[in-house]
Amino acid sequence: MWSGDELDLDAYLARIGMSGEREGEGGGGRGETGELRADLETLYAVHRAHTGAITFESLDVLFGRPVELDVKSLEDKLVHARRGGYCYEQNSLLAAALERIGFEVSGRGARNRTRGDALTPVTHAVLVVTIDGQPWLCDAGFGHQGPREPVPLGRPGAEVRQGAWTYRVREEADGILVLCFLRGGTWRDLYAFSPQRYHPVDYLLLNHYSSTHPRSAFIGRVIVQHPGDDLRRALVGRELVRLHPDGREERDTVAPEALLGLIDLEFGLRLPERDAVELVRMYLAGD
Repeated sequence: MWSGDELDLDAYLARIGMSGEREGEGGGGRGETGELRADLETLYAVHRAHTGAITFESLDVLFGRPVELDVKSLEDKLVHARRGGYCYEQNSLLAAALERIGFEVSGRGARNRTRGDALTPVTHAVLVVTIDGQPWLCDAGFGHQGPREPVPLGRPGAEVRQGAWTYRVREEADGILVLCFLRGGTWRDLYAFSPQRYHPVDYLLLNHYSSTHPRSAFIGRVIVQHPGDDLRRALVGRELVRLHPDGREERDTVAPEALLGLIDLEFGLRLPERDAVELVRMYLAGD
C-alpha cells in the first residue's frame, strides 16, 4: 500500500536518530535478530523520533515546484537532502517506514478546525496504525501544534500527556473523531476525520490542491514549523510565533536579513545555496 519495500529503512532511521535500532542498540522494540518489531514501543519511538528530527515546511510550494509523493522522491528530499515537508510528504514517508517495519497502516483525510467555525475541505492527511486490534492516530505532519507521539483512538475523551502538552480525541455524530489540543487551560479542536480509509492515490489529489490551488493556505508564503518538547515554533509569512505549554505566545517579525539564520537556528533547516537565495528574494519581494 505505502511502498515500504522501496524505502531505505536504515537511511531513514539514521535521519531520525535511530540508526542503531536495526543492530539491536537503543530503546525500540526488537526481536531476537535485532530487527525492529511492529509493537507499541517501536511505534512510539519511531513517531517521536520522526517528529523531532524532520521539520514541517512547505517551501517547495512557495517556490512553485511539484511536490512528489513517491517513496524515492520523499527519501531523496526528507532523508538524504535533510529537508522537511508538509503533511502528505511527512505522513507518506512515515507510513512507508512503519509498513516496512511490519505495522498495519491506513490513511484518513481530515478537516482543519484551527480556523474558526468555517467548514474547511478535507486537506489534511493523517494515519491510523492498528496494533492488537487497537487503533492509534499517528500524525507527523500537522506542524507546531501536532502530536509528538501516537494518540489512542480506542478511548475517546481520555487525556493523553505528551511531555508538557496534552491531547485528547472526542467523538461526534457519524463516527467523526476530533483531535483536541490543550492550550492555556482551554481545549481547542485541531482537526476532525471520519472512519473512511484513504489511500496514497487519494493523497495525490489532495496534494495537488494544496500545492497549486490559489486558495490553498500554502501558496505564496513561508511556512516552517516544529513541535518541540518545551516550546512550539511556527514561522508563517513574516511572523515567528513561539508557543509555551501554559498558552503564552511570543510573536516577532522576522527581517529578511535574519531569515536564513532563523530557520537554521530555530528549525534546524539549512537550504542549498540556490534555494536560500530564492527564498530571500521572494521574501524581499513580499514587502
